[in-house]
Amino acid sequence: MTTEVRVPTLGESVTEATVATWFKKPGDSVAQDEMLCELETDKVTVEVPAPVAGVLAEIVAKEGETVGVDALLANIAAAGEAGPETPEPKAAAKAAPASGGGEAVNVMVPTLGESVSEATVSTWFKKVGDTVAQDEMLCELETDKVSVEVPAPAAGVLTEITAPEGSTVDASAKLGVISGAGTVAAAPAAAPAAAAAPAAASKDIANAPSAEKAMAEAGLKSADVKGTGRDGRIMKEDVSAAIAAAKAAPAAAPAPVRGPVSADDASREERVKMTRLRQTIAKRLKDSQNTAAMLTTYNEVDMTEVMALRDEYKDLFLKKHGVKLGFMSFFTKACCHALREVPEVNAEIDGTDIVYKNFVHMGIAAGTPTGLVVPVIRDADAMSFADIEKAIAEKGARARDGKLSMAEMQGGTFTISNGGVYGSLMSSPILNPPQSGILGMHKIQDRPMAINGKVEIRPMMYLALSYDHRIVDGKGAVTFLVRVKEALEDPRRLLMDL
Repeated sequence: MTTEVRVPTLGESVTEATVATWFKKPGDSVAQDEMLCELETDKVTVEVPAPVAGVLAEIVAKEGETVGVDALLANIAAAGEAGPETPEPKAAAKAAPASGGGEAVNVMVPTLGESVSEATVSTWFKKVGDTVAQDEMLCELETDKVSVEVPAPAAGVLTEITAPEGSTVDASAKLGVISGAGTVAAAPAAAPAAAAAPAAASKDIANAPSAEKAMAEAGLKSADVKGTGRDGRIMKEDVSAAIAAAKAAPAAAPAPVRGPVSADDASREERVKMTRLRQTIAKRLKDSQNTAAMLTTYNEVDMTEVMALRDEYKDLFLKKHGVKLGFMSFFTKACCHALREVPEVNAEIDGTDIVYKNFVHMGIAAGTPTGLVVPVIRDADAMSFADIEKAIAEKGARARDGKLSMAEMQGGTFTISNGGVYGSLMSSPILNPPQSGILGMHKIQDRPMAINGKVEIRPMMYLALSYDHRIVDGKGAVTFLVRVKEALEDPRRLLMDL
């Protein structure tokens, strides 16, 4: 029986890839989910795992070839069809007999998601010698997007931790070893493999074909480029980054240098390494400022009608739908309404093209103990108030618990950020690229307002729309904000689509 290995989905708007590296050759035994080859697109590098265990019978697409989505890459034959002389090394390593009885099972890094190649071990919940149950949480990994919990693949005793807290591991790294219950003598067995790792890493590593071509065209050597691919391989995007860095180097301002600190002050300081999530937030926000022509326009909204409507129906709403009626569903609905009239705020720039979205995937910024994340509510423009409130509550809870997947934070077309929950009266939110607009909500505060020639106290909120001026003109930005204001000050307009 033969199983086909095909090109996986490469992502939105990506239709082809280049076969960069084969990690196996015909005749090699492979375990299920073991990495077979690496594909390179113009955006990301994609690893292709083995769909089944067996023997790699044939490689159809050689290194350097360009293949489309779902193209045939190779064939895997059942292990028994390849003859007795082909053992299964990875499977044996994964379940090798441990001294004292039982089996040793490697704890591997789980799938981290598209475009995520490494993680930091943030916390171990168990220590060497502890007994663990199957699926019990062993440790937590932190990527630049989400936190990932690693469960025990089998019951037994944790005999070795190969990746301690604070260490950075790649997507195929081993984290630890679990031996059969009652055995703790398997730890030394892993030493030869660990000792062999530097030797394996020191051998020559083939760079991606497109990277070699790009380096030749730019007159660069491998030593001039830092590789971010598997085992330090240089990818095409690494060459582009090196070229960009070389061009920017003369004009770049020197990095601020920490001034001298007295011994007394130093003893009262605490130095904490930035988490990967915080580093990514910092990089993305700065990239957004450097790339987009960002501008912010402001308005204010009288929340009297929304608050009255919410107070009138909140009990019935909770009774029928099982979720509280908040302000976010009103703002989400109002933004979806305004985006239909001003579609450029819901668009993005792709090279020299403008991509208009005929749907609204609404990002709702949420604060977590580790930083700000933006879960996405898909097709929010087609959802009811109750559906929106349920989605916000569910994703907010998952965000605070660090349970969001990367898929839940990708693909947003517009974002709402509510700094008002922290007491912010006025701020200018930063764009979430490649989006062209973000709405900032703020604190509701009673202020004296002139209403029909009389001074009245009204609950007012400042609104801020930050937008990319490359694609959104001032007229469009102001119109969008006015439509949001009108819908909130008279919520009946949302029902009548006015």
